[in-house]
Amino acid sequence: MADYVLAIDQGTTSSRAIVFNRSGGVVSAGQLEHEQIFPQAGWVEHNPEQILSNVCEVVALALARAQATVSDIAAVGITNQRETAVVWDRTTGKPVCNAIVWQDTRTQKIVDELGGAAGPSRYTAVVGLPLATYFSGPKVMWILDNIQGAREKAERGSLLFGTIDTWVVWNLTGGVNGGLHITDVTNASRTMLMDLDTLQWREDIASDMGIPLAMLPEIRSSSEVYGHGSQGGLLPGVPVAGILGDQQAATFGQACFEVGQAKNTYGTGNFMILNTGQEKIASKNGLLTTVCYKIGDQPVRYALEGSIAVTGSLIQWLRDNLGLFSEAADVETMARQVDDNGGAYFVPAFSGLFAPYWRPDARGALVGLTRYVNKNHIARAALEATAFQTREVLDAMNADSGVNLTELRVDGGMVVNELLMQFQADQLGVDVVRPKVAETTALGAAYAAGIAVGFWQGEADVIANWAEDTRWSPAMDAGERARLYRNWKKAVTKTMDWVDDDVAPPHGHGS
Repeated sequence: MADYVLAIDQGTTSSRAIVFNRSGGVVSAGQLEHEQIFPQAGWVEHNPEQILSNVCEVVALALARAQATVSDIAAVGITNQRETAVVWDRTTGKPVCNAIVWQDTRTQKIVDELGGAAGPSRYTAVVGLPLATYFSGPKVMWILDNIQGAREKAERGSLLFGTIDTWVVWNLTGGVNGGLHITDVTNASRTMLMDLDTLQWREDIASDMGIPLAMLPEIRSSSEVYGHGSQGGLLPGVPVAGILGDQQAATFGQACFEVGQAKNTYGTGNFMILNTGQEKIASKNGLLTTVCYKIGDQPVRYALEGSIAVTGSLIQWLRDNLGLFSEAADVETMARQVDDNGGAYFVPAFSGLFAPYWRPDARGALVGLTRYVNKNHIARAALEATAFQTREVLDAMNADSGVNLTELRVDGGMVVNELLMQFQADQLGVDVVRPKVAETTALGAAYAAGIAVGFWQGEADVIANWAEDTRWSPAMDAGERARLYRNWKKAVTKTMDWVDDDVAPPHGHGS
């Protein structure tokens, strides 16, 4: 009898495999970081083959640590960094170039041209998204326009496109020997190519972007048996039964199944998702309308999402680029050396501002500096930036949904930072709740796969397994809360209108 479900969590900075038991507890895990490739300013790439070999290695690690074999695994679920685009040759299995990562901004010119007179909202009514460098469609267009021979191959039908879930599943299920070319509704909803009502690709939008429909994977639900691991492969015979984009997976793992429930993931960036049920709400406040999940034949569930590009990666930047500390966890120790930010505000608009502003012309700024400010203040300002950005998104959500959130469920790497969590509660004015299993992204993918094969009995089991670990309640004086936020808003205005012809990065071709 299979006792476990395996989740593959392919994230922006690392790949993880986690083995879960019936109660949703972590039995074992394996994790490996992959290289972040920055060929020029604003470009961010990953090597899809390195990601694949890391996925194989972490799965083997997780199984070995659980002392489990393939026969102990009831199903595998996959979750992934969502908008990152891979294009590969279906006959050789080789990518035509590196994957273009969701943070990459090289497609800005394409995005501007596509918008034309209609501007960024040209497709929003259909796809729920503004035209922005963040989404996959324009990335594929860039690859076909700039990689030698790619367009000809695509038109011949020999190239495939996918987000990382599609790339992993294709390779898990046989690759060049009959691998499944599929994605799920959540990932498809991040490409700018899927109609939110029909859950099908839009031929007219794909045509505008010069993307042949034959390149696109089949769109499936988030929880069904798609196929099985190939014989002789990594997981022979194991049902591949769940796919969710990482933020949707975390929403699932946090048991946010009711309309009005929301979670916030603190990772490379921050992503808040509010379940709006079967109602698709068009945002008037800079949020994205997206698919929350779809279980088998059940109706699709929609969500509002606030995407913030830089939160955890700001801490990495302080560590790696400035050498301010050697371990990411040290940022909390430094921030605790001071009582406040010393008047300094750090707006990490490294790739422009995402929600709720959508300003690609913005760049990062550290403002309010005086001789009094030291590195501890800067560490604190970096943490506070995460909380301020989250508040901006929550304010937009409350305005769009007409329902004020009563508590925020949180997950991701930064939620171990207690100073940040308390400041977050202080800024939001609502309780912040961390669950016992913080690996909610992987857990959500595991649940989706486990439900499909009957390992769990639907959402009720997910709700029953969810348990609160720590709760932070607001403790800041209302006047001080408002003052800090006003200053933050002022700091944000200092980042805008920075990018123009004088500061534009050199435009080059190549992979």
